[in-house]
Amino acid sequence: MFLRACTLAALLLVVPFAVRAADPPPGFTALFNGKDLAGWHGWAIHSKGASPVDLAKLPAAERAAKIEAFTEDAKKHWSVQNGELVNDGHGAYLATDKELGDYELHIEYKTVPKADSGIYLKGQPQVQIWDSTEADPTGLGKKFGSGGLWNNTKYKEGKDPLVLADKPLGEWNKFRIIQVGARTTVYLNDKLVVDHALMENFFQKDQPFPKLGKVLLQTHGGEIRWRNIFVKELNATEANAYLAEKYKDGFKPLFDGKSLDGWAGAVENYEVVDGAIVCKPKKGGVLRTKDEYSDFEVFLEFKLPKNGNNGLAIRYPGMGDTAYVGMCELQVLDDDYKGIDPRQAHGSAYGMAAAKRGFHRPIGEWNFQHVVVKGSTIRVELNGNLILDTDLSKITEYMANSPHPGKERTTGFFGFAGHSDPVAFKNVAIKALK
Repeated sequence: MFLRACTLAALLLVVPFAVRAADPPPGFTALFNGKDLAGWHGWAIHSKGASPVDLAKLPAAERAAKIEAFTEDAKKHWSVQNGELVNDGHGAYLATDKELGDYELHIEYKTVPKADSGIYLKGQPQVQIWDSTEADPTGLGKKFGSGGLWNNTKYKEGKDPLVLADKPLGEWNKFRIIQVGARTTVYLNDKLVVDHALMENFFQKDQPFPKLGKVLLQTHGGEIRWRNIFVKELNATEANAYLAEKYKDGFKPLFDGKSLDGWAGAVENYEVVDGAIVCKPKKGGVLRTKDEYSDFEVFLEFKLPKNGNNGLAIRYPGMGDTAYVGMCELQVLDDDYKGIDPRQAHGSAYGMAAAKRGFHRPIGEWNFQHVVVKGSTIRVELNGNLILDTDLSKITEYMANSPHPGKERTTGFFGFAGHSDPVAFKNVAIKALK
């Protein structure tokens, strides 16, 4: 009896128990249930014609057939073992069924020597995972460790991680990834490795980062294990707070949330409503700062009514139509506004340079915008997405052939160019660059 009991005890020591998956943190949901591949499908992103752009062009039935074939391949190489999602280093990648917009992702992984893997965000490569101790004769950057946005080539932001944060091979690592628009922040093992970097659109270099997309787990030649995959989708308030946090240092608030103190120009045509500056209905004109600015950054939140129209006055001289006599007017306009020239769309330098469309939040929600004016150049980010990056000095063609004599201005006021609609602005702050 004693021998049988000892034998049983020995067996209990060597036979692994199923590990119960950790509970999601408050506000998070599990993307992996610890039991099977529910919520995931295969995606052979390395195959010709299998990028998200390529697949989107296919008829629905043909696209579904391809994904079904990818999934069958994935099932040969992905498994669930002891509550862990395991890939043998081969086969199709694994993709979430759900597309995500703004979110925070928590995920843990453990891999092997000479590993090379990654996490695609919104279907785009990638948060890099590899063996930082491996020889790197071609200078890929392995010595810097995991967590960088390795495919960033144009802006270089975040390409290499800020610190080496990998744990020794064979130990579990944990990522915390915050994705708002194209702005990406990555923590590896609680260390900041990517700080608010602009992630590039890998498959369409001339386009902004996608608004929505899947999370993909890359397989690339070595076994990798994943567990505790949790996501929290961020609402507009949470996403805007994340974006604003980066732009605090050196910025001066332009609005106290209570009054129009510090503003000049068409003050009588604006009012403060629920902590926001609002253009009065059927009123307009430019509400401007009392100080002039040359090069500067400004951030703000705005909310539009249906078909709402306003604008940001850039280097406005104090009188006249800022779209022509100022450096420019950056459009603030409902993205669904019909029948307009592309150079009239939201974020455009009115009549001169067209911004990318499709990155507004729904009507009635607050949007976050960041603008950088340096010399003759202007960059506009909307909700974390780069929608305009232009040099006005190089523009020679204008909408309706109407000249813009003010575009060479080097200083002027900042303001709101109202057009009779109750567009609202709040959390307005500016930083002089010279």
